[in-house]
Parts: sequence; structure tokens; C-alpha cells
Amino acid sequence: MSMVNMEATNILPILKKKLAFLSGGKDRRSGLILTIPLCSDQTSMEELSTTLNYLLSIPSEKCKSRGFTVIVDGRKSQWNIVKTVVLMLQSVIPAEVSLVCVVKPDEFWDKKVTHFCFWKEKDRLGFEVILVSANKLTRYIEPCQLTDEFGGSLDYDHIDWLNKRLVFEKFTKESTSLLDELSVMTDSDKTTPMDKDKSADCSFLPSFDPEAVLQTGHELLSELQQRRFNGSEGGGPAWCPMDEELLAQPQVMRLLDSLREQYTKYQELCRLRNKRTQLDEIHSKVMQVVTWLEGPGTDQLKSQWAIGDSIRASQALQQKHEEIESQHSEWFAVYVELNQQIAALLGGGDEEELLELKGLQQQLSDVCYRQASHLEHRQNVLQGAHEFHSTAQDLSQQLDGLLGMLCADVAPADGAAIQQTLKHLEEKLKSVESSLAGLREKGQVVLDQMSSQPSWTEEDNKGSPTAETQENITHVQSVMEDMTLRKQRCEDMVDVRRLKMLQMVQLFKCEEDATQAVEWLGELLEALLKTHVRLGEDGQETRTMLDKHRKFVDVAQSTYDYGRQLLQASVVLCQSLRCSTRSSGDTLPRLNRVWKQFSVSAEERQHRLELAYSFHTTAERALQSVEPEVLEDVTAVGKTLLDRISMPVIFPDGSEQYFGSPGDMTSSAEMVRERLATVEEHARQLRDEGAGLHPEGAELHLEGACLQQEGGLDVIGEELNEREEDGLHDGDDDDDDLERGTQDC
Repeated sequence: MSMVNMEATNILPILKKKLAFLSGGKDRRSGLILTIPLCSDQTSMEELSTTLNYLLSIPSEKCKSRGFTVIVDGRKSQWNIVKTVVLMLQSVIPAEVSLVCVVKPDEFWDKKVTHFCFWKEKDRLGFEVILVSANKLTRYIEPCQLTDEFGGSLDYDHIDWLNKRLVFEKFTKESTSLLDELSVMTDSDKTTPMDKDKSADCSFLPSFDPEAVLQTGHELLSELQQRRFNGSEGGGPAWCPMDEELLAQPQVMRLLDSLREQYTKYQELCRLRNKRTQLDEIHSKVMQVVTWLEGPGTDQLKSQWAIGDSIRASQALQQKHEEIESQHSEWFAVYVELNQQIAALLGGGDEEELLELKGLQQQLSDVCYRQASHLEHRQNVLQGAHEFHSTAQDLSQQLDGLLGMLCADVAPADGAAIQQTLKHLEEKLKSVESSLAGLREKGQVVLDQMSSQPSWTEEDNKGSPTAETQENITHVQSVMEDMTLRKQRCEDMVDVRRLKMLQMVQLFKCEEDATQAVEWLGELLEALLKTHVRLGEDGQETRTMLDKHRKFVDVAQSTYDYGRQLLQASVVLCQSLRCSTRSSGDTLPRLNRVWKQFSVSAEERQHRLELAYSFHTTAERALQSVEPEVLEDVTAVGKTLLDRISMPVIFPDGSEQYFGSPGDMTSSAEMVRERLATVEEHARQLRDEGAGLHPEGAELHLEGACLQQEGGLDVIGEELNEREEDGLHDGDDDDDDLERGTQDC
């Protein structure tokens, strides 16, 4: 195998075995170190020779002249193999070898070495051979130039080196071939006259992609430079098995420079050829675009002018317009592509070509922009018409719903329901007003759009709209007028319905307040019968209670009069609304019945208070006098008062009701008896001190009256005990608070 034509690709399986390698290390004379790591397996001398021939083809002649230091690692091999390898070096690289260091095992070969001394064969071999142990190899080579298997610090990755060699050789081969091809292309173009009708493509393409080859070269150069200038992690010298002396980096740089230069010339040649042929293609495509847009495209748009009379019609027109836009989009895409091509060509060329390109560009732009303007205007009109018809349809449905509410009978259950219905009616009317305003706004937008349609040519007159446009304008205006009239009619009906519903609210309020008046009057009656039971301890207190009672009655009278007025107002409202009132058959009888019961009870209460007041005043006068007539008056009034306390209140319907509980009645009777006893005791004392009265007769007379009253109280007690307890209870006689609460209501 020739050393000149040897490539790593052809002997890749052999190189992967790492039979020998150049680690990049150097000896003290700057000679390269060639390492032959013999293993325990049988080493093929042929493969080793092939590997050595390939490795020796890599360094420059200057580097070879310094000589090689060969390290033969025999620690894992046999002596005869080591000897064979050393002898083989004589025939493979005798001139380049300066020193051969045979690394021996620590405990072997000593006897065999005496039979064959390499130093005696120095003249015959042409180089010096020494036997040395691994730990003493640093006597001849610096540790930083030795790999780790010899105790050195030099990093070496054989697979990585092999991959870089493959890349380097591939790049060298491809770039050299590409340089030759590009040189032939550019030289042939200089000798051949230019022909405008010549094909835009180059006559032939290079065998390799120049961009890919350049990319490979740049990546390889970057890797080589990085490994050259970046030291190892341990701070030692960088590992450079492909450094300047091994022809890698300088050769890559030279090839890259030459390739870039030739490729630039090639690109310029292709650009000029392509530019000449692009002019005719651009002119042809521009004419195709202009012809279609001014012909079939314009005819399509001119035939579309309607806006429809409903949502469905406007949607159909929009779909048709989308189809037209889709056809135009294909031609607009061609326009964009042509515009980009023209812009690229305007950067160079002669003056005649530039003028032609600018003229084509201007013509194409004018036609496309004019057509795009008509498309956009048509789309805006259709979109505005669709929104207008959609709003008109929604408004029509709202008006129908509002009219349905107005035509339906109003029969709510109470005032709250009427208020809710009235609120709902007002909300619907407000929504209708808002929708009508939106319809007018959208209608005006459509009218403005139709009135501002762009002209087809510069000579067209924009003055008056066409007949088709006028028809669309009339349709939009008629729809807005019709919706305005419908809204006005509904608004008038809402005013009438609002008045009627407000009257119904007032009617329900009157009936509700009248019912409340009945309840208030019932509460006053209940308070009168249950809590207004005391008669006072003396005349002054009874007089005060009489005044409070009259005020209490006045409050009840006001409540009754208020209820009567409300019922009268409800009758008037019912007549106005032509509906029957519920007050005349229910609330009015209840009001009258409660009022009659209250009147009877209040009258009875007043009689008792007046009788109690008479009793207290007579008793007080009796305590100041000993006249028999006064004593008899006290006894008579007290007897009458006791009889009145024991009597129930008889209502007009025949029912009876007592004031307070039996305990209240007993307490009131006991108060009267105690008062009578006090008067009798005082009278007796006066008689004992006086001279004109017979004490025994007066005492007997008074005791007889008291005994008679005691007998009556026993009867009252028995009757009250027979009454069933119904939950009535004693309450505070706070008439002022009840009066204030009633007035607040």
C-alpha cells in the first residue's frame, strides 16, 4: 500500500486496534513520540506495518527530520515479539527513528537480554535501542510528554483522534475535488460569451455541496483551535496530536480560504445567470396576475352588490364573497412572491434592467392594491350588513316579546308581584331602546360604507351612488324607520300599562294597610282586656289612668278611621280598574266587628275607672269626716264597684270576656275591701273619740256591709276558678308605649 494514497477509511478496522499511535508528545529533541503498545495477544506484523506506514505519512518532512522516539511497550508481550518489532522498525522507518525505548517487565527478560544486546546492534539497526522499566522512562522523556500508562500527564484519546482524522481526510478530499470543479466552472464561464436566452441553471453542479463542505471545515478548524489553545484540566500542556507539525490546522485553513474564494466566484456566476433569466419569467408572471385581476377578478366583484334583507341572506353573500377572496388570495400570493423577486433583483444590474423591473413592480402593485381595496370594502359592507340584520332581528324579537307582555292580562297575587312585573316591563323597554340605538348606529355605519365605495379606475366618477347602492340604502333606512315606529307603539302601550299597574299597586297597598289596621285594632283590644285591669290605689292614680284610657281610645279611634278610609279608597280604585274588591266582603266586617268589641270593652273600662275614682274620692272624704251619710256612700259605691269587677264584658255577638285573669280580678276586689276596711277603722276611731255617734251601731252597720261584700267576692272567686286558663297573663299597664307604637305604625 502506497503511503501517499493511504487513507484512514481504507484501514479503519486496523487503526481501531491501536497497534501504534502518535500521542502528540515530544522528546527532548522535539522529535515526535511513536508508541507501540504490545498486548498479550499475538500481534500481526502486517497490520502493525500498515499502521506505522499510515502514521508516518502524517507528519511534515521538517518534523520527520528531527527523528522519532519509539516506545515499545513490552510489559504484556513476549520477548520474541518485542525483538521482532524492533527489527521490523529497521525496514519500516530506519531513517526517521532516533531512539527506541523498550519498556520491559519488572522481573523478566534478564537472562534473555544477555543473549541479544540491542546496543551492540546500533550500527546495523541504524538507531539506538534501550531497555528500560516504566518508572525510569522519564529519564529520557519528560513526564508531561508521556501518557498515563507510562506515568505521564499527557491526555490522549485514540478514538477521538481517529474520528478527527476521518473528518480531516474527508474534508481534505472533498474540498480538493470541489476546488478543482469550481475552478473549471469559473474559467469556462470567462471564455464563453454570455447569452440572455441561456438557461438560468448552471451548466453542471459540483459533486459536493459547498455549504456542507465549508461547514465541515469550520467545525474541524474550531475543534483543532480549541484543543490547541485549551490546556488540560490538570494545568499541563494541551494535547495536540494534530497540531501544526502534523499538517492539520494549517492545511485546513488553506483549504478553507481557497474554497471560500472559489465558492464566492461560483455563486456570483450563478447569480448573474439566474438574474438574466428571471427577468423574462417575472415579466410573464406579472402579466398573468394583471390580466386575471383586471379581467375575471374585476367582473366577479362588480357582479356582487347586494347586502341581503336578512341574516340568512347576508350569510349567503358572505360565503360567496369568501369564495371570491379565496381565488384572489392565490393571485395575491403570486404577487407577494413576484414582489420579493423584483426587490432582490433591484439591488444590481444595468440601468435598462432596473427601469424595466421598477415598471413591472409599479404596475403589479397598482392593480393588486386596487383589487384588494375593493375586496376589503365589499367585506366591510357585508360584515356591517350582517351585524345590522342581526341587530334588527334581535330588536324585532324583543318588540314581539314586549308586545306579548302588554297584551296579556295582569292578574298578580299581590303588590310585590306587580312591582316585579312592572320592573321587568321597564327593563324590557330599556333593552328595546338600547337595541334600537345600536340598530341606528350599525345602520349608519352601513350607509357610510356604501356611500364611500372606491372607484374601479381613476376616470370613474365618485359623485352619485349607483342604482344598486341606492336600493341598499333605501332598504336600510326603511328597516330603521319601521323599528322606530314599532318601538313607539310599544312605548305608548307601556305608559298605559304602567298607569294601570301603579293603580293596582295602590289598591293592594290600601287593602294590605286596611288589614293591618284590623290587626292593630285587635291588638289594642287584646291589650285592653289583658293588661288594662288595674283600678288605682287612690283617686289621683285612678284619675291618671282615666286620662291614659281616653288617649288609648283616641288611638283606637284613629286606627279605625284610618282603616275605613283605606277601604273607601280601595273601592274607588276597584271601580277605576273595573275589578271586584276583597275588602267589602272580608276586611270591612272584620274591622267593624273588632271596633264594636273594642268600643264595648273601652266603655266598660271607662265605667269601672269612673266608679273606682268615685269610690276613692268618697273614701278619702270619709277619712276626713264622720258623717253617716258619707260612710253609707262609701259602702254603696264600694259594693257597686265590687259587683262591676265580677261582671264580664258582653260583646254584641253575645260572647263574653273578662278583664284580666282571675288573679287580677281578685287583686282588684281585695284592694276595694282593704280600702273599705281602712275607712271603717278610721270611722270607728273617730266615733270612739267623738260624742255624737253610737259606736256599736256604726260598727255593726259597717261590718254587715263588709260581710255582704265578702260573700259576693266568694261567689266571684268560684266563677273565675271555673273558667279555663287560656294563657292570659298580667302585663305592665304601659299605655303610653302602646300609643306611641300604634302611631308609628
